[in-house]
Amino acid sequence: MNCRFCNTTLKDVFIDLINAPASNSFLVHDQLNEPETYYPLKVYTCSKCFLVQVDEYKKSDEIFNSEYVYFSSFSTSWLAHCKNYVDQITDRFNFNEQSLVVEIASNDGYLLQYFKEKEIPVLGIEPTKNTAAVAIQKGIDTVIEFFGVRLAESLIAEQKKPDLILGNNVLAHVPDIVDFVAGMKKLLKPAGVITMEFPHLLQLVENAQFDTIYHEHFSYLSFHTVKQIFESNGLQMFDVEEILTHGGSLRIYAKHAENEAIPIVDSVAQLINKEIAKGVDKLDFYSNFTSKVNQIKVDLLEFLVNQKKAGKKVAAYGAAAKGNTLLNYCGVKNDLIDFVVDANPAKQNKFLPGSHIPVVNEQYLKDAKPDFVIILPWNIKNEIQQQLKYIKDWNANFVVAIPAIEIIAP
Repeated sequence: MNCRFCNTTLKDVFIDLINAPASNSFLVHDQLNEPETYYPLKVYTCSKCFLVQVDEYKKSDEIFNSEYVYFSSFSTSWLAHCKNYVDQITDRFNFNEQSLVVEIASNDGYLLQYFKEKEIPVLGIEPTKNTAAVAIQKGIDTVIEFFGVRLAESLIAEQKKPDLILGNNVLAHVPDIVDFVAGMKKLLKPAGVITMEFPHLLQLVENAQFDTIYHEHFSYLSFHTVKQIFESNGLQMFDVEEILTHGGSLRIYAKHAENEAIPIVDSVAQLINKEIAKGVDKLDFYSNFTSKVNQIKVDLLEFLVNQKKAGKKVAAYGAAAKGNTLLNYCGVKNDLIDFVVDANPAKQNKFLPGSHIPVVNEQYLKDAKPDFVIILPWNIKNEIQQQLKYIKDWNANFVVAIPAIEIIAP
């Protein structure tokens, strides 16, 4: 396998999570007795550009298909984050009814709806038909395709050149990241800007966030590496923010390299210096990640086995992709966790891939009254704790596993 950016032969393993089913391949009851497909989940670090990456074992068009079950609008804290972004970016760049905003991976219209409220023209690009259908119902014009140079050229022919291209948690999802960035370069207006948000590799390494590794995420990104990828395609970073979403993310701002009207903010050099000081440009930075992950595995299994021995009931909340990575690598099945609650009806009455834990609605939790509720999407644990604070009525506690096992009273 060669690096998907610089084509260097990959030899340095970041972590080997062995095999796992695709993280959003939920099962219906009739599938439980059928063979389940597992794919290698080995992650490499490029010794030249330090892009951390998996191979494309499961093709992107198989993952992001009409059965895709991730809808962005089910997290209230995420919606608040997006509304705040729309207010900020609109004020900063004076977008108005004459502008065009294009979002790549627009999902169910969770973000573009806020531009639409301001009467700013929008266009969504979303490859999954079922999530795109929800956006279209909201009145958001949506192209149901994968983004790259080919689609960019098609949109240019239709006179659809945007003032803003944005993408939240999509840059890590594309197998051909060079074609993706080249497409944005082609599509963007000469004076336009790009913003992208993605989980920060620095946080992943330092906080052992291995559960964010799954087949949908082809790349794991530092600012150091992303800056190289954008620059190689004629795009220049002019600002960057460290934000709290998804356990610690970056929001990058880019422009055409030839556009000198937008000044480069000090934050760009500051973050590069911070990452270099941490060692992101040295293989040593990535070398003991596996030992940290294995400690989490041992601690979680010890906790679950001890509760089983004590006759306690353990449930989980949030049938998230990251939870499936955690459970499958740790070898947890439905004998140790009774059920998982999720607010998304598309996941309810199904079963988690690999572990076969049933996904239920919140009323099931209230009726079952488990002793512990493991919060699988720990990145929104505050929102979930607030939503489920009533579990204190039967003396239950919350649990998070990453970066270490922690029992939290409601």
